[in-house]
Amino acid sequence: MNKTIEDFIHFKRLALVGASRSGKKFGNSVYKELTDRGYEIFLVHPEAREIDGQPTYSSLAALKERAQGVLVCVSPAKTADVLREAAAAGIKYLWLQQGAETPEVPALAKELNLNVVVKKCILMYAEPVTSFHKFHRIVARVFGGL
Repeated sequence: MNKTIEDFIHFKRLALVGASRSGKKFGNSVYKELTDRGYEIFLVHPEAREIDGQPTYSSLAALKERAQGVLVCVSPAKTADVLREAAAAGIKYLWLQQGAETPEVPALAKELNLNVVVKKCILMYAEPVTSFHKFHRIVARVFGGL
């Protein structure tokens, strides 16, 4: 497991960008799973005042408490803006769930001095790993992808 992944999964206060008001996006599922695993998650949404009964913040800069990392569950068109916003807020670790990455991410992350995880699902790494994520983790370990 690489150091950025190890560092990120040990953080317990994370911001999540990409939960939806409808509750039907992957970001909402990740929010629930990580909260159940003991993480404190700050939901960031530019318009919603609350999601799933939890208050939201309009931006990473608006967080009252400092998040140690940002979990990004947005469309690729929004990813670069989230990276820039994280850098401006002083947050150096980001985890881009599958589908959020773009070809420009590595260069932008380097330019902004960010540590970024891409093409990995946090639910395969954040303990305790359960359900089908546990199976995926075993398969990844066997084939050298963990």
